[in-house]
Amino acid sequence: MNGKITFALLSIGVLAFACGRPRAVETLSKVRTTKSHGPALTPSLAVNARGANDAVHFDFVVSNTGNKKLEVSFPSGQTHDMIVLDSLGREVWRWSTKRMFTSALQNKVMREHDTLTFNDEWSHAAPGRYTAVARLASANYPMEQRAAFVVK
Repeated sequence: MNGKITFALLSIGVLAFACGRPRAVETLSKVRTTKSHGPALTPSLAVNARGANDAVHFDFVVSNTGNKKLEVSFPSGQTHDMIVLDSLGREVWRWSTKRMFTSALQNKVMREHDTLTFNDEWSHAAPGRYTAVARLASANYPMEQRAAFVVK
């Protein structure tokens, strides 16, 4: 009989803990978004569609705009990717296509005001309206930045 009571109390405790968890997660996320002094990564993307040989140049920069150093982790040798979408949202070009990356983990320490800069080029771009999507392939700070551009 004593074992049944213990089991019942344990079950009620587990159920109470499980029901109370979402409120704790919401509180934690509110604290994170209102925190202003700490690590912060800010992406920017510049597109130059007037390159030679109908090439489009992409400059993807990720800056540590916070006041603390942080460590950006990459699950492989791929640190970023650049994707071009046409006016209908279809993928027409991807920088990482037909490229091979090491499977080794890598980390980059970014001190206050440090930047990661990635320069890519899309050759032989056809005329049209496009959207460039730059992605940081980080495991702990994944982000993307978009920019619309026109090739004439």
